[in-house]
Amino acid sequence: MAKLLTLFTLLPKAHQITLSLLVILTTVILMFPSEDAQASKQTSLTSSSADKSAIETHKRYDIPLAFRTPTPPGKHSVEQDEPDVLLSSDDSSKLISGETPDDEAFAQHLAMLQTSTSDIDGMINDIDDQVAAQKALLKQQTANDDNIVEYFEVAKGDTLGGLFSRAGLSAKDVYDITQLPLAKKNLLKIMPGEEIAISKNEQGELQELTYRMDKVSTLVISHQNDEYKETVNVKKVESRTSFIAANIKSNFWNAAADAGLSGNHIMELANIFGWDVDFALDIRKGDHFALLFEQEYADGQFLRNGNILAAEFYNHGERYTAVRYTDGEYYSENGSSMRKAFLRSPVDFKYVSSNFNPRRLHPVTGQVKAHRGVDYVAAIGTPIKAAGKGKVIESSYNQYNGNYVFIKHNDTYTTKYLHLTKRKVKRGETVKQGQIIGTLGKTGRVTGAHLHYEFIVNGVHRNPRTISLPKSTPIDRKEKNKFTAISKQLMAQLKSNQQQQLASN
Repeated sequence: MAKLLTLFTLLPKAHQITLSLLVILTTVILMFPSEDAQASKQTSLTSSSADKSAIETHKRYDIPLAFRTPTPPGKHSVEQDEPDVLLSSDDSSKLISGETPDDEAFAQHLAMLQTSTSDIDGMINDIDDQVAAQKALLKQQTANDDNIVEYFEVAKGDTLGGLFSRAGLSAKDVYDITQLPLAKKNLLKIMPGEEIAISKNEQGELQELTYRMDKVSTLVISHQNDEYKETVNVKKVESRTSFIAANIKSNFWNAAADAGLSGNHIMELANIFGWDVDFALDIRKGDHFALLFEQEYADGQFLRNGNILAAEFYNHGERYTAVRYTDGEYYSENGSSMRKAFLRSPVDFKYVSSNFNPRRLHPVTGQVKAHRGVDYVAAIGTPIKAAGKGKVIESSYNQYNGNYVFIKHNDTYTTKYLHLTKRKVKRGETVKQGQIIGTLGKTGRVTGAHLHYEFIVNGVHRNPRTISLPKSTPIDRKEKNKFTAISKQLMAQLKSNQQQQLASN
């Protein structure tokens, strides 16, 4: 009965109402016959002697009333009186045994109900079997589901052993896992804030450990056949090309930052054009620039900015271009190298306190003495870079120059760096362009912290800010055609983006 009620509640509302009406109608039919029946006043006496012994004359028998077959709906006679019914011997035997036509209908109906109940029981059993199967499948999926894990954040001062202890794992687990090369390299250097996911079975044994090494790579350690195995899952990285352009209103840095350029890209762009443009002194209102650069994504999520692919810079009406080639170097759109033989300025400075001047008055002595270099003002400790590749011919100290370094680049060019706080190179060393050779200071005879920088050509001091710097090697002839195709494509894309931006504004 409980199963019937359960199945009943699962049926749709309309089916519940219909089934309820059928049950009520059946109950009414069983309890109240459709018509009252009367015993016949006449009994056939022509039956055989065997029948006479079975039914005696002048003796009253109790005969069930509901013995007639019910009249189908719409078949009722218009007459109110019905004729008496004569019973045959077969009918009499049925009456004596307690069977009537209505009893047969009831028996059939009962058999139907029993059959239906049997079918319902079968349906309920099927449902029970399906539910049990679903539960078993869910349990199996839950046991094998890698996402059902515990996450442990690395706390300050945490070690792998301490984290494993919080996770309910043993020191043996730590030992076994750290025998794996990648696990030893990464898990023994976990940092606060990082997260390790640990999955265990019902017995509390470690089944899987995941550790995100970076935005792309995840270390997965699994426990299989009583041994640990490690793999690295690497997301597919997608490279997209982005475009930014801006007009300079006050200074280059603010214009680039307001346009959405990152700090690293601002510095990279300044380095690319730093051979031709003095970003400290030569930038003017109205100068403008545009660039194409890479951005990397994994699963639709931004990872990091990539290389600058192409750029264009207008300074004082002069146009400069740069295209990145497959060798990682930048060239102008026609293949000339952007990297000159010397840096325009060897330090990231705030301003120039004293320019190259052959008839300058010395700030300390007050006498006219040629200032044969440029004084760049910056904070004490600012790195000083070698303007070009060369050999250190002097690295020393005196009361006038303070700490100083002289570099000979070839038989033609020599550069000098004075008043350093510290010297990073020694005499006789070979340095590369951009290598840190010391830090800015105020040693020697000076009034404030600055770098005094001299540029000497064939023994003659020249103004390092105005002299034409020698060109470096252009694109190789063998690569010229390939470079030209790349250059035309990137510069056309750069121009198209600028036109679209101008149209949208």
